[in-house]
Amino acid sequence: MPNATSPRPPDEKPRRILFTGGGSAGHVTVNLALIPLLQDQGWDAVYMGSSGGIEKQLIARLRDVDYYPISTGKLRRYLDVQNVKDPFRVMKGVFQAYRTIRKLRPDVVFSKGGFVSVPVVLGAWLNRVPVIIHESDLTPGLANRIANPFARKVCVTFGETAAHIKGGKAVHVGPIVRRELLRGSAVKGLQWSKLLPGKPVLLVMGGSLGSKRINDAIRRNLPELTKTFQLIHLCGKGELDDRYAKVKGYRQYEYVHDELPDLLACSELVVSRAGSNSIFEFLALRKPMLLIPLSKEASRGDQILNAESFRKAGFCEVLQEEELTDEAFLAALGRLYAERDAVRARMRQRDAGDPAGSIAALIASASRR
Repeated sequence: MPNATSPRPPDEKPRRILFTGGGSAGHVTVNLALIPLLQDQGWDAVYMGSSGGIEKQLIARLRDVDYYPISTGKLRRYLDVQNVKDPFRVMKGVFQAYRTIRKLRPDVVFSKGGFVSVPVVLGAWLNRVPVIIHESDLTPGLANRIANPFARKVCVTFGETAAHIKGGKAVHVGPIVRRELLRGSAVKGLQWSKLLPGKPVLLVMGGSLGSKRINDAIRRNLPELTKTFQLIHLCGKGELDDRYAKVKGYRQYEYVHDELPDLLACSELVVSRAGSNSIFEFLALRKPMLLIPLSKEASRGDQILNAESFRKAGFCEVLQEEELTDEAFLAALGRLYAERDAVRARMRQRDAGDPAGSIAALIASASRR
């Protein structure tokens, strides 16, 4: 069998990989980084996700990737009437995934997690297609814990995560960073956002769905923040506020795609949630960050663990959502700005290696062919 980078004989059909993962941008980001790499190596990439999730929108931006929607239910940790209906949606999704995988005959399935991935992993297992899972957070999410028994290997970003993976399946690969993020232009970022050179830019990201708590804190403190910074605020779908449209040095957008590398390049600091994919991308770009992780009331606490790991490494300031007062926010941001050079120096000492190449080799070795 050819290795991960060997050219394919002209008379041999391309190896096919089925990607899955969704529910939020964080469950798609790694796939977005790996798909072009594997396509360059001769793989035929297809994707399976929900019919209306953000994964469908994001994958539509890639070239030559067919998308197959399936039924899915959300894995909730709270009481909701939909919990009665969702097991039936998941069962329907398993049948759809099984039937489609049987038709597509992929050589391997790569799952990034999220509730949509569970039917796909089960459908692959029923078709005897090898499955590789990726877990970005320090502790595995519920979907990946369910899928783990049906997987060959589980790729992990944090070394500490291996202790939470049963069966000796964990492979520490490190963070996956989209190649296009490393090619941003600060000049283009300033030009696109119509901001001026010479005054530092603060980039605010609340995740693909936005964060009302962070959005409100930013807007309440604009008079103080704009004394030091120009701001680019990615506030999430439906979270634009026209009352602030004419504030000097403040730009707000629901979400950006192609412009993100340039906006990151022109930014001095980042205020963000603590999703693993995002914070490792900020680390790769040497962007000191103020992290405001989702609280345990709104999540399983994975972002709190991610943020604490980065705080111990000296890459960020952390402010818990329960402590998000105007005074605490401005104080934490002030400390980060004062220490930004020291933070960047610690970031430069981190050697990430080649995680994407490691995963590509692992995928090739797990392939049925």
